[in-house]
Amino acid sequence: MSTSSEKILVAFDFDHTLVDENSDIEIIKLCPGGKVPADLKHQWKKTGWIPYMGAIFEYLHENSVTESDMKNIIANIPFTPGMSDLLEYLRNSCFEVIIISDSNSVFINTALEQKGFKDVVDKVYTNPAHYDENGLLKIAFYHFQDWCDLSTENMCKGHILEEHIRQSDSKYRYVLYVGDGINDFCPALKLKETDYVFPRENYSLWEALIKPDEGEGSDKGQPAVQAQIVNWSSGLEIREVCKKLCEEKFHESCNL
Repeated sequence: MSTSSEKILVAFDFDHTLVDENSDIEIIKLCPGGKVPADLKHQWKKTGWIPYMGAIFEYLHENSVTESDMKNIIANIPFTPGMSDLLEYLRNSCFEVIIISDSNSVFINTALEQKGFKDVVDKVYTNPAHYDENGLLKIAFYHFQDWCDLSTENMCKGHILEEHIRQSDSKYRYVLYVGDGINDFCPALKLKETDYVFPRENYSLWEALIKPDEGEGSDKGQPAVQAQIVNWSSGLEIREVCKKLCEEKFHESCNL
């Protein structure tokens, strides 16, 4: 975790970035027979994903799926290749680590605790969730937003990243953003030329960035991504960039 005033900020998505699956989809597999009932199956198209997951959690609770059952599922989702090595390196005092995710606080905290990396992450921005007195997992919007067409109504990741930087007591020499999905495109637009965006290869953020004439913002008047783009399939590739930046700019204070 961070200890000095000037840092390299590393911001992560969660699903398909830190962990190698979508945590919501893994939890849905706990439905009886592994299937969502017909009356819920297409609800997300009408209500949005967060209310849909709230309905899924109610359905699971009605079918005696417990907190322990859900925790076991999340705890057993593997980290993406090389990600544990990357997070271990990010214990270095050069870095401040945050997560900006459209998952939820229960799932993310469970995964970090199970993998032993909760102390590495300085801040988690995600949809708040908790188990009520009856053991029902309840979820709410992180915020309501109507200013960003690139984002869902419950979360503008670009706004969250900007606010974190604005409100932080630290100064950031570089900002690194690691993601995979199209909802990571907005925060990529907030980065400067000296910053880095890491799209996971063969996922939708990568496709948007390598095909700018077809991707998000191509015909919507959005500015191009200014940051340096480094594709990744393993956290080890990200670690090499982190190590290079830390050695070049913070070698006197780094624990290398």
